[in-house]
Amino acid sequence: MFGSVLRQFSRISLNQLPLQASGRSICTTTALQFKITDYLCAEPMKKKKKIDPAIVRAREERRRKKLEKQIRRLQKNARQLKPIDEMEVPLHLLDQIQKRSRGPPQISQEVQEERALLQKEWTRYKRQEYMAHVAQIDRIMAAQKRALDRLYEESEDLYNEAIMPDLQLIPYSVTGPVATPPIKGYESPDGDYLDVSKKWND
Repeated sequence: MFGSVLRQFSRISLNQLPLQASGRSICTTTALQFKITDYLCAEPMKKKKKIDPAIVRAREERRRKKLEKQIRRLQKNARQLKPIDEMEVPLHLLDQIQKRSRGPPQISQEVQEERALLQKEWTRYKRQEYMAHVAQIDRIMAAQKRALDRLYEESEDLYNEAIMPDLQLIPYSVTGPVATPPIKGYESPDGDYLDVSKKWND
């Protein structure tokens, strides 16, 4: 209703309206609307309490002692290895260790003597095998030396060619050190992984 009255009133020209002698004029601008300012969540500032400097020093001292205790605890467990779950014995098995433990079996005297004789026989067999192997190597080296001596008597050039290593037999090439020398004073990390991949902002 108020809007319709304003629209009708806006159509009337100022020339058609009689001016009052009191000096009042008619405003043709839009009607003023009610506006509310933003509310502010504020409260009076609290008065600061004066604290005894001795209490402040005591708090700082307690905080410092707590930090020192944590640092000592970390230093004590600095080189402690991280546990491997696959190698940890379950707790229910540790509780049953008395039930699961078995003593050594009782072996009769005859079985002990039989095992001792079997051990001696196996030792003699391995010694004979080793001696036969060493004798075979000695025979091969002696035959090689005799062949080289006869070749030297025949031709010195052929002898020099025979004792030259055959580089084509086992091809071998080296490009650099196969292992990095150890760094003195370096402590390897205990299974830690540091992600150094680049992160791009969207």
